[in-house]
Amino acid sequence: MYSSKIVGLGHHLPEQVITNEYLSTLMDTNDEWIVERTGIQERRWIDPAKDTVGNMAAKAARMALERAKVDVKEVEFIVFATITSDYYFPGSGVIMQRELGLEGIGAMDIKNACSGFIYALSVADQFIKTGMYKTVLVVGAEIQSTALDVTTRGRNTAVIFGDGAGAAVLQRSDKPGILSTHLHADGRYAEELYVKDPGSSRPREERQPEQILDTTGFKVVMNGNQVFKHAVVRFMEAINEALATNQLKKEDINLLVPHQANLRISQYIQEKLNLRDDQVYNNIQRYGNTTAASIPIAMSEAWAEGKMKENDVICLAAFGSGFTWASALIRW
Repeated sequence: MYSSKIVGLGHHLPEQVITNEYLSTLMDTNDEWIVERTGIQERRWIDPAKDTVGNMAAKAARMALERAKVDVKEVEFIVFATITSDYYFPGSGVIMQRELGLEGIGAMDIKNACSGFIYALSVADQFIKTGMYKTVLVVGAEIQSTALDVTTRGRNTAVIFGDGAGAAVLQRSDKPGILSTHLHADGRYAEELYVKDPGSSRPREERQPEQILDTTGFKVVMNGNQVFKHAVVRFMEAINEALATNQLKKEDINLLVPHQANLRISQYIQEKLNLRDDQVYNNIQRYGNTTAASIPIAMSEAWAEGKMKENDVICLAAFGSGFTWASALIRW
């Protein structure tokens, strides 16, 4: 069986910076309230006139390919993680494929929210390890700002989410790269963090134009206490599972890159693992929660800052809607 290795990382973020101070002009909130609960100071929101999930992903992919010194024509397959496709269908994987001029290659969309990138990474890893492909593009991209309720009623979620895209180039390698991936879910909690519409399971009368004008079902519903309570447990379980599978200890982690859900969750995990500040990469302060894009954006920045060196052990971990949770252990 072959090994797969990440050979390039890239990201793209919209130009528009949305500060906490700006949000306080739209809803009853303030910088202190947001920072205390989430750690977020600002986030990026798209310009709907020029940004799409597909073209942001393509920009991130081009950066990753350029850094990897891999020609775009070498890409044989795309695994695209997003819950905010440009269209209800088709998925945005084919939109990015078109942007990159990769006519004919397969494109698979993964809809696992905050865990989406690790799920996508795992799928790509299997394709390479079994010999089906040599080069796979793995992407996480989201546009969430256009669906947020930016009033006081929606402030608990509106202050959290941002837009962006991140990408990784995976290639067949003689050296171990992706050591293992671990994927989990518990659908009993599906409605604790979800967007109800446009769902197909309602009667036709509920899906008519006059009902759709009531946009309540299109907003994010989140039971924050339940999400936090489960996240801190599942994050640790997934990380410990990855370490145990590879006969490693928490002291062997050079860098932990958690999904950027909430700075308090990341800090809790850091404390439990007894990791130094320089062993955990957080950028939620600048970008908010970009869901499936958060881990590849953070990895791309961490690599550019020299925080991921050859032979380092990199741990990725995520928890989110579904509930789903996942981890990956990587030898850089």
